Amino acid sequence: MSDADLRKLRNDAAWLASRIIALLRSTGAGPLADAHQAALEPLSKSAPQPPTDGRARRTAAMERLIGRLDLKPVDIDIVLLAGMSEQHEVVSSLLGALHPRGEPWASVGLAARLFCVNEDERLPFVRRLLTGPATRSGLVSVEGDGPIFERTLRLLPSFWWVLGGVDTWPAALEPALVEPECAGLQSWLESDAARRADRALVEDRSVTVLVTADDITTAMDRAAALLSRSGRSFAAFRIGARVDPHAERIVSLHCLARGVVPVLGLADDDLGATTSVSVLESHPGVSVLAFSRHRVRVEGARAAIAVDAPRLDPVRREQMWAALVPDVASEAARLSARYTLEPAEARAVAKDAAAVANIANRELRIDDIAEAVRTRGSVTLSAGVDLVRPMADWEQLVLSHDRLAQLREAVARLERQSEVLDGWGFLEGRKGARGVRLLMAGPPGTGKTMSAEVLACTLGVDLLVVDISRVVSKWIGETEKNLARVFDLAERTQAVLLFDEADALFGKRTEVSDAHDRYANLETAFLLSRLERLEGMAVLSTNLRQNIDAAFLRRLEFVIDFEEPEAEERLAIWKKHIPGDAPLADDVDLEQLADLYPVVGGLIRNAAVAAGFVAASEKTCIHQRHFIRALRREYDKAGRSFPGLPPGFGPLALRGGNHAHDAH
Repeated sequence: MSDADLRKLRNDAAWLASRIIALLRSTGAGPLADAHQAALEPLSKSAPQPPTDGRARRTAAMERLIGRLDLKPVDIDIVLLAGMSEQHEVVSSLLGALHPRGEPWASVGLAARLFCVNEDERLPFVRRLLTGPATRSGLVSVEGDGPIFERTLRLLPSFWWVLGGVDTWPAALEPALVEPECAGLQSWLESDAARRADRALVEDRSVTVLVTADDITTAMDRAAALLSRSGRSFAAFRIGARVDPHAERIVSLHCLARGVVPVLGLADDDLGATTSVSVLESHPGVSVLAFSRHRVRVEGARAAIAVDAPRLDPVRREQMWAALVPDVASEAARLSARYTLEPAEARAVAKDAAAVANIANRELRIDDIAEAVRTRGSVTLSAGVDLVRPMADWEQLVLSHDRLAQLREAVARLERQSEVLDGWGFLEGRKGARGVRLLMAGPPGTGKTMSAEVLACTLGVDLLVVDISRVVSKWIGETEKNLARVFDLAERTQAVLLFDEADALFGKRTEVSDAHDRYANLETAFLLSRLERLEGMAVLSTNLRQNIDAAFLRRLEFVIDFEEPEAEERLAIWKKHIPGDAPLADDVDLEQLADLYPVVGGLIRNAAVAAGFVAASEKTCIHQRHFIRALRREYDKAGRSFPGLPPGFGPLALRGGNHAHDAH
């Protein structure tokens, strides 16, 4: 903010007020002039003599507007008169006393009396006022419905202080905080399209730079990087794709006064619609529009330069992480595979992680970055989606050696993508080469969900669980919208995506017999395409592998069958689910339970917990009978025949209370 510019505005207001007082005296309104003269005295004394040409002084903001809007001296006078009420309450009182309707602003009639030497100049003055650049740009408005000379001159609200260098914005158009970050973007910034945009920005040509990306946030971040490269300051705004023309003029004028480039992020009003817009057509200088590709189409006669912003490839992402977190640069390839973030997002994550390490007075660790990704990725979840913080690790997972090996291989495939695909050249140019997609098939309770949780925990991300029953809609087109939101959310949060009971969504396509079949197949085609583009990890869980469409199976890197555990695995599961501090009686024989009762891990967990509660209610240790009773209930719930009691274990043993077994 410039104090010199504020003084210039005060001087201009005092000079115009003194001209009004002189006009009143010349027209015989001496008493009215006298009534305000004393109050205006402090303001007038502080103002130096006006320039010899009789025109008002020019602040830095006014100089920019003069050059861009082609304002003439009369236009400058109109602007200053229209806004001078903001300078001092005595000025607004004086103008209110002269206004036909008592409004605290200058009237058109007063402006004509001040700036027209004779009657012959009044009509040209009015023509200039109504059609000149000050009014045409929206800087000044002529308000009211009465005769033209009784109408009110109004400067754009709050703009008087902007002319004085005060950095104030209308509340409805507060700029968004977008900080430029160029790490990892060097090759993109050197592309032909980016170079053309850079030249337009540097030369401030009257063109629109169109920056498109997968989403509006990425597009705005890339636009900020372009502007940083060109050395231009900017003000960024997030607005709807259906832009209000009045808001558009306000943005243009505020940016012109500050000498900054307007950057408008056009938000998607409807995920399924493409919106046509014509934005900042009359802005006299370069402007930038950022939006999601395929969602907004920009029209109009203004020249445009298109710059598409594809996602960073793993090599560039690795360079980005190495630059942003040099303390763990050796882990850059791993970070690149785990977190497909844009540079601006990665910079924020790096700052958060560094702050945590500094507070803990230790070196930065990769776990700090994982925690920062989780924190930054916290978003409002849509219906049908649950974000789970994974707690399970490999020690808690009891599976056969072959299944464990496949799960570890899935993690390695995601983390080693850069080395194998980029360094060694495998699958070069192949669509769907990135990301890892798994199918876990098997009966309920065999560890599919826990395996997905372990994968997410190992990768240092959250688990995004999709409730397919709430995502699929009977309304045509709604399912695709819901799925698009799910995949966008997974990419924003960097989470492992879990589709539980996936056969309901990834089922086999049918013969087309009616419109419903046709749209169901379109949903499947959309899902195939979106799943292929996912660069993270997606897990499909199903009880019925045979129901999954073959087209999906071909696109999966891993298909893992989860079978009911053998006796040795069941014993390990029993031990995992019984805490070390649990008060077990001497008669507890876990090997016997594992041998006699072939159940899945989910039922073992339920039985272990239920046995603990029963024992607690009886105020006794946990006995073998408690586990057997809980198991029989699990068999009943599952509709299965209970295998029977262990040898020498009579029916009475399952009852509560004191009996022989309690002696242990």
